[in-house]
Amino acid sequence: MADEKHHQPSSSDPKPEAEHLDHSDPSLSPSRSNDLDNNLAERRYVSAKAENPLSGLGQVELIRLSEEYCARHGFQNEQDIRAFRLGALIAGNNFQWDTISGLTQEEIAGLEFERDHKYKSLPKTLIGVVVVCALCAAVQGMDETVVNGAQSFYKVQFGIGDSSSQRDTWLLGLLNSAPYLCCAFIGCWLTEPMNAKFGRRGTVFIACVISALACFWQAFTNTWYHMFVARFFLGFGIGPKSATTPIFAAECAPPKTRGALVMQWQMWTAFDIMMGYVADLAFYFVPDRGIALGLNWRLMMGSAMIPAVIVCCLISLFPESPRWYLTKDRHGDAYKSICRLRHHRLQAARDLFYMQIGLEAERKAMSMGKHNRIKELITVRRNRNAMVASEIVMYLQQFCGVNVIAYYSSEIFLDANFTETSALAASLGFGIINFLFAIPAIYTIDTFGRRNLLLTTFPLMSICLFFTGFSFWITSQTARIACIALGIYLFGIVYSPGEGPVPFTYSAEAYPLYVRPIGMSLATATTWFFNFVLSVTWPSLQRVFKPQGAFGWYAAWNIVGFFLVLFFVPETKGKTLEELDSVFSVPLRRHAAYGGRQFIYFFQRHVYRRHVDKPRVPHEEGLEQEEKAFVRHEEERDATRRV
Repeated sequence: MADEKHHQPSSSDPKPEAEHLDHSDPSLSPSRSNDLDNNLAERRYVSAKAENPLSGLGQVELIRLSEEYCARHGFQNEQDIRAFRLGALIAGNNFQWDTISGLTQEEIAGLEFERDHKYKSLPKTLIGVVVVCALCAAVQGMDETVVNGAQSFYKVQFGIGDSSSQRDTWLLGLLNSAPYLCCAFIGCWLTEPMNAKFGRRGTVFIACVISALACFWQAFTNTWYHMFVARFFLGFGIGPKSATTPIFAAECAPPKTRGALVMQWQMWTAFDIMMGYVADLAFYFVPDRGIALGLNWRLMMGSAMIPAVIVCCLISLFPESPRWYLTKDRHGDAYKSICRLRHHRLQAARDLFYMQIGLEAERKAMSMGKHNRIKELITVRRNRNAMVASEIVMYLQQFCGVNVIAYYSSEIFLDANFTETSALAASLGFGIINFLFAIPAIYTIDTFGRRNLLLTTFPLMSICLFFTGFSFWITSQTARIACIALGIYLFGIVYSPGEGPVPFTYSAEAYPLYVRPIGMSLATATTWFFNFVLSVTWPSLQRVFKPQGAFGWYAAWNIVGFFLVLFFVPETKGKTLEELDSVFSVPLRRHAAYGGRQFIYFFQRHVYRRHVDKPRVPHEEGLEQEEKAFVRHEEERDATRRV
């Protein structure tokens, strides 16, 4: 690791780095396009800079920029300066080093190992960050399922256990959904101010303290309204934590493994959904002792505090997000942080320099700090398209129907004439499946892609829910129980690698940095709001529609979800957080047209077995068209000058 005494930023840092953009290849600068339509020139400039902020720069220019960066921010150690020189050359050469001279054999070996073994090459510190982020998901996961078992007891103790009563079913739904009501309207919107003040680590720590206290509080409630207040307070912890943790993981991870590492959030949510079922079964037979009426459900509810306490103890051992440090102009701290998150000094300097130049491009293109960021979520196309896509996947994560099973599987199985212990055991089976089948997504999310996973799994989830709902009409009890359990388990198998891990991963990477906390707040507020809607309405929906109609309702939403993803959710696999600018700059109508062509291509190629050309991705078409338009303009201008 580099000499830390040289990693502190200069106290006399005179001005931001945005001026470096003006040193790029003149052919990419809007100043060369005075006679060209300003919008076309600006789109081309932004797209070129987004694809690679160092595009068009020669080796001399890259070296000069890296040396200026080191001088500006107080990096005086010769080894650090050399690392930034070479790192800039590699980043400017599309992360290829074959033509770069001056690399040692050790550095070449490290770069090759990183390229060929994207998971084995991860440093222990980065793995630790991912583990801590994963544990943050545990409170949410356990809460979803300890309530599943505990509600069978506390609804009777609180006098809201009559399933035929409209009042009782609504109150039960309100209790179960209280944290998500808080998340949607208050908790998630604390994300940006908390991140700005305390950073990613600080926000996670504070949120976990709140979560631990709320879980402890729930175990000592004696009335339904007391339980409601305690569970509502839990939302102040779940909201900021759920919005911050995926961002923290995304900003620390290398691009090639970002999706797999960020999705640990959902995978470990699935793990602790399973552990919540384990806690339900473990404490089910605990008898009351003394004045502790309902000791079993109190232990279930209180057990969810354990993961939050573990995170509070571990979070300070790991570095802050280097990107967050860059936004605060703390370049020395950013370098120390990324040195701990990469194996070699060269890799750290390369990635930090690339991050900084990308942020400069983003600041210049989006006029960072000059406009209202909430307003720009809607007025700037790149942000608006990212918002639409992330809102779609977050909304559908709830309305695909999974949390109906997570929160109420015990009640569903009881309606199918399971015994109480059999219902909890069957629910545990769903939890195990949900976790185990999330593991393959570690690999498929960065190979098969986010969009492809969703397009594959939505139709299958719809079939599973229709099958489960129709199974309630089977007259034979043995066959009915078997088919309902089978339908729910098959749904878990399909959900876990698709709509399970994709939404938080997708939303964490979709937004540019300067609106990312707000965008992620909106995304998580959306999922928690509809989580609340689903949780509070299911008991009444099941009472009125019966299980057949209730499951059919969510099965239909999976069909709707397929077409929403097809038309409005672009692929983000394998892109750097900066390169996604060009992906989300494509007009939605063009992407919708691409989705239609892709749908037709699928039937022609895989159903009718015709050899047809695969549709081109819209943002690639856009770059090519803008390039041709720019070249035509240059040729016309040169011809005019000759005349």
